Amino acid sequence: MNTDQLQFAKLIADDTRNVIIDHLCCAWLSVNGLVEKLGGKVNQPTVSHHLKKLEEAGLVIVRDEGRQRFYTLNRDQYNLCCGQLFRKGNPGQEMQIVSLDAITIRDA
Repeated sequence: MNTDQLQFAKLIADDTRNVIIDHLCCAWLSVNGLVEKLGGKVNQPTVSHHLKKLEEAGLVIVRDEGRQRFYTLNRDQYNLCCGQLFRKGNPGQEMQIVSLDAITIRDA
């Protein structure tokens, strides 16, 4: 799924979704697991709502296990959207990005 820059910016502008994204970065969590990680500050229906938005944008991967659904960040899609947003605000800048492999560390 391809998420446009405006939709992506709106999705990541929400504080709760940002925290959810942080928790899903490197883990598979259920809705209840996320509610627990959020310390009960956000209820289950609200977490489900945010996950639905992220799923519709292709920013999370969903795995069904019985009656539970587990979510993790779709890092490829997230990075693609970040790159598109960066290029939108900085046309021509992508040519100036240096890969880590191109950096040489010299002893002082």
